[in-house]
Amino acid sequence: MADSVIRFLLVDDVRENMVALEALLRRDGLEVHMAHSAAEALEMMLLTDYQLAFVDVQMPEINGYELAELMRGAERTRDIPIIFVTAENASEARRFRGYEAGGVDYIFKPIDPVILTSKAEVFYSLARQAKTLERQRDELRSIARDRDLAIASLHAHANNSPLALVVCDADLVVRHWYDSAARLFGVSEAAALGRPLGATGAFDEATLEMLAGWTAASDDLARHTAHMKSSGPQGEIYCDIFGSVLVDPALGRPSLTLQILDVTERHRAEEVRSLLVGELNHRIKNTLANVQAIMRQTLRSSVDLKEFNRKFSGRLHALARAHSILSDVTWSSASLDQLIDDQIAAGTLNAENLDRLGPPVSLSPENTLRLALVLHELGTNAAKYGALSVPGGRVEISWKPEAADLVLTWREYGGPPVTPPERQGFGSTLIATGVGDSRATVDWRSEGAIWRIRIDHGFDLQPGAVQSAPAEVQAEPTPGEPLSGCRILVVEDEPLVAMDIRSSLEDAGARVVREARTVTDALAAVAQGDFDLALLDANLMGEPVDRVAAALRDRARPFCFVSGYGRAHLPADFPEVPMLIKPVNPDDIITVVRSLAGRGTA
Repeated sequence: MADSVIRFLLVDDVRENMVALEALLRRDGLEVHMAHSAAEALEMMLLTDYQLAFVDVQMPEINGYELAELMRGAERTRDIPIIFVTAENASEARRFRGYEAGGVDYIFKPIDPVILTSKAEVFYSLARQAKTLERQRDELRSIARDRDLAIASLHAHANNSPLALVVCDADLVVRHWYDSAARLFGVSEAAALGRPLGATGAFDEATLEMLAGWTAASDDLARHTAHMKSSGPQGEIYCDIFGSVLVDPALGRPSLTLQILDVTERHRAEEVRSLLVGELNHRIKNTLANVQAIMRQTLRSSVDLKEFNRKFSGRLHALARAHSILSDVTWSSASLDQLIDDQIAAGTLNAENLDRLGPPVSLSPENTLRLALVLHELGTNAAKYGALSVPGGRVEISWKPEAADLVLTWREYGGPPVTPPERQGFGSTLIATGVGDSRATVDWRSEGAIWRIRIDHGFDLQPGAVQSAPAEVQAEPTPGEPLSGCRILVVEDEPLVAMDIRSSLEDAGARVVREARTVTDALAAVAQGDFDLALLDANLMGEPVDRVAAALRDRARPFCFVSGYGRAHLPADFPEVPMLIKPVNPDDIITVVRSLAGRGTA
């Protein structure tokens, strides 16, 4: 910033002369400095800026003219105005000598105060104006520097922005093409600047016509949004366009600024979401149709409600467990080994009485669901009528590729003598329809039935087997003491499920003392404490139940999770707590409750 102080320098070897001059020059805003010799004056002028110097002509060693010549020879002092002060006669020769040395005027002794102050005022005013101009210059420089920094910052942000920025004139000629646009479209600034927007290849004709319409409207501060498809370095991209139209007040012509956001990932996600929603609706309807078919066919082949309940629950749970397996692999594919392990975990098959042989195979979701039901029916029939109905019986499950098909063989031996059934029930029909478009065949040998199931599509041989973790508690109920007097808290947000659980418990002699449907209600019920054990849904109206589980543990109340989720979605701090998977078999509920109450084993 320019120094605002104005300084005059008095150079004279007689101090009294300088004191008299200083008294005449004194005013606000002016500093008057004194030098007693030319050497001292030169030293002071090297350190301080002066706007005027009064120099006495007659000084020892270096006179005033010589001092002026020295001042004009130095860069720092060259432009300081000099007024000579002298008592000599004002001859033309002396005047010429002074002007030649660089002086601008003379003051003659004795000094006339009016002349002195008038001359000083001229230089004071000039110096004040120069100071003002210097200050204004510095202010303008500061403003220009701030402006340049702001513009540079805006350009840097525009170049680094996730939105591609493009500026065009009214004719859609590119005036600014930032790095952000170059990254998005793969077109360099040099290739786009000064060219029509259409020449960049980033905008199709429909989009260009739309943008031309924006600028043609010529509404100042107009804002527009649109969607377009374009191409970039990685291929096809989808973009949201945000346009701003400004009219130049001087030229009256509009300019268009475009901010373009790459929404390709969002667009693809929306497409996937739409497909998933459609697929989910399809699967739900198919599942409901399958459940309805299983229910109706089971009802037709059952002699009473008890038999219907047992068969229907078993088939429904086989279907539900297959859904859980597919959910764990995001409905991509499941291994045949997983299905067999699931039947073992469910108690339908016994690992000690089972032999299996075959390469690792993955199955499509459709084949997984179908084969889960088939294996359930085969296992159930073997346990009721076939090889697994006696202690020494065994089952062999083998599979191998034949041509383009996969053939699965179920062989029973060591059981009671086999005779073909007089009539074919729903279970046998379900097995016989096979998997996919092919049908299963059966050989009713006296030593044991042999089923051959041919799978003609929806499978893939894998390099390594995928073993599933055993399913949660799914077992036939074991005899135990009645649950009479056992008080139970049911925490479940689905009223129909809660009602079904209550009915199953009350049929076994237990008493449901309280039901809770929210986390708040459950915590209040736990605090009340008037129960022996609890059945806890793993999610209550979208809220996790970690606090409820912790409260039950703090009160030393045994409990079991009841959930449609897998173990991975349960509260992590309770791995030892048993779990029932929805839909829940009533027999499994009773088995687990007996175990928790210490009245039997699960």
